[in-house]
Amino acid sequence: MSAIETKSLTKVFKKDFSKKKIIALKSLSLKIEEGEVFGFLGPNGAGKSTTIKILLNLIRPTSGTVTIMGKNPSDKNVRKLVGYLPENPYFYDHLSAKELLWFGGKSCNMAAPAIRERTLQLLEELELIDAMKRPLRSYSKGMVQRAGLALALIHDPQILILDEPMSGLDPMGRIKVFNLILKLKEEGKTIFFSSHILHDIERLCDRAAILINGDLIRLIDVKNDLHQGETLESIFMDEVKRSGGLRE
Repeated sequence: MSAIETKSLTKVFKKDFSKKKIIALKSLSLKIEEGEVFGFLGPNGAGKSTTIKILLNLIRPTSGTVTIMGKNPSDKNVRKLVGYLPENPYFYDHLSAKELLWFGGKSCNMAAPAIRERTLQLLEELELIDAMKRPLRSYSKGMVQRAGLALALIHDPQILILDEPMSGLDPMGRIKVFNLILKLKEEGKTIFFSSHILHDIERLCDRAAILINGDLIRLIDVKNDLHQGETLESIFMDEVKRSGGLRE
């Protein structure tokens, strides 16, 4: 069974109150296997966030299907399997990181001792332990990002969906998150993440998809499809040029 599968996924939005329509996704078919780290690439407006919102059941597709571990994303049991980090996480800023993770753990029906243990483990790994009682309003953007990653992981999900997980991180923060993703990969977690940092995807991912103007342009086996002297960045730029650029 695939961890994530989409078949002919299409999403059409109406533009304002006019009759003009925007096709955000065009018959996207993907299959992400359990234990795979899968990179999702594309310029702004390519359809990456739309895809992620459909996977999370935040919006519905116009046509096509999605399954998470063989189940529809609307199935309440799917929520226990998935952890999500948005690109720009927003939390109640009067909460501390410790309180945020307590809230997340209780929302997932975790027992109190398990929440406390998992909270300390995650905040230690992400080097937020010294700031765990401070309100989030006092955190830098990178610290909020790391707190958001801890929240996504609090219930130890099998599948992680990360939207630009390195966004706003300084070099040390990027190293911490990078190493944590490597650890999760070693644990056999399925990780689906979008990023503009192609070097990170090249080092972390088993496969990557390039999405441009809602179309799946290319699937890349990172270990086998990169030939001598070729990089993911060079392939990406070639595909953008070949596609004729971005829609307005």
